[in-house]
Amino acid sequence: MSDLNNKQILIGISGGIAAYKTAELVRLLIKKGANVRVCMTKAAVKFITPLTLQALTGNPVATDLLDPEAEAAMGHIELARWADLIMIAPATADLIARIAGGHADDLLTTICLATEAPLHIAPAMNRVMWDNPATQENCKNLQQRNITLHGPANGEQACGETGAGRMLEALELAKIIEAEFASQAKPLAGKTVLITAGPTREAIDPVRFISNRSSGKMGYAIAKAAKELGANVTLISGPVALEAPEGVHRELVESAKEMHRETLKQAKSADIFIATAAVSDYSPANVANQKIKKTEDKFSLALNYNPDILFDVSHAFPDLFSVGFAAETEDLIKHAQGKLKRKKLDMIVANPVGKDQGFDQDTNQVEVIWQGGHISLPEKDKAELAVEIMSIVSQQFNDK
Repeated sequence: MSDLNNKQILIGISGGIAAYKTAELVRLLIKKGANVRVCMTKAAVKFITPLTLQALTGNPVATDLLDPEAEAAMGHIELARWADLIMIAPATADLIARIAGGHADDLLTTICLATEAPLHIAPAMNRVMWDNPATQENCKNLQQRNITLHGPANGEQACGETGAGRMLEALELAKIIEAEFASQAKPLAGKTVLITAGPTREAIDPVRFISNRSSGKMGYAIAKAAKELGANVTLISGPVALEAPEGVHRELVESAKEMHRETLKQAKSADIFIATAAVSDYSPANVANQKIKKTEDKFSLALNYNPDILFDVSHAFPDLFSVGFAAETEDLIKHAQGKLKRKKLDMIVANPVGKDQGFDQDTNQVEVIWQGGHISLPEKDKAELAVEIMSIVSQQFNDK
């Protein structure tokens, strides 16, 4: 039986050429057993007729906020409460801006404001409109409110240009919706997981910095595994050459102080905090405004201690389930147990680092330690390890 069987899905359509794809999305959802209703903006009906969607769904298509018949029964509230999930496809730049601003000036935006159902958005627009800072800021606003964006994809556009802005294909969106319902039966469904990943960079001057060899691979794999367990995932990442996992909200930072500030901000709404980032312990006491020239054979650099992100979060939010990572070159278990106690953590994941081990590798080997428990996970691909680590985290979190 499909995870969509008897699920109530509201499809929103705004005024973009990609609206023609939405008819296929509706067909696929109905084929999987979903009950589908459609709400269209006034611009959307210029691209695809309500009659087409009505024929596919067997339900009347909602278009007017002040429809006398619908509003006699508070139609916009009824639709908002009816939906188990709302997917807007396509979502134009204008619609995204109005939802981000909390507008309720047509039926679709009113439903978005009145619903408690998960809200998913599939953007579609010209590549320049997508890249515009205003659109990017609006999308960031939506993600911070746990509204999930999917895409856009790269490719040829109706305007003749090529770039990011194409709406995802109907089959991809149908799979995303099905996965959303599948995740609701998962152990971390409805929980928020906050993860730090990658290195930090501490500026010496405009061209030099202090950093380390962390690739961020472990943290990104943890984020993906947490998402697959049904969690809402926020990833705070230092500079890495990795794409954010699908459905994961990512905040990019550079320095330890930036990561500290963003982590404390996001921790307020988290249930689980996992600190995989390799944060620089020290940063230069004085950062030069211009490139430092070589004038002597020796050069001294004064350093200040950076804030301890994991310590500060675990102490500021004692009810938060906090998981630390410890990369050690010696006495792995001893140092990890000390860090677990000193930083008041619920769990710590310790891994040896050195030549061809740990940092910047595709594999890892870890010891997972908590009060009264210890599991050794042998060396394997980081993606596989992440799944096992998150399974342990999930079990311990739910037991607590």
